[in-house]
Amino acid sequence: MTNPVKGPASYFPSIEKKYGQPIAYWTELIRSSPLTRHGELVSWLKVEHGLGHGHANALVAHTLAEQRN
Repeated sequence: MTNPVKGPASYFPSIEKKYGQPIAYWTELIRSSPLTRHGELVSWLKVEHGLGHGHANALVAHTLAEQRN
């Protein structure tokens, strides 16, 4: 049996469906931004790209966690 996806990645299917872009598009967008702080990036995604708070937060949390590893 497969374990259910948890954490920020649990939002990924709905993000791809709602906004029509793969997760790789969003993570690259976040990585290329001059912004570096979590809250700034979340606000930017919401204002400039129309994402909801939960989706923006999940993408930023996932991307920043990947960069730390």
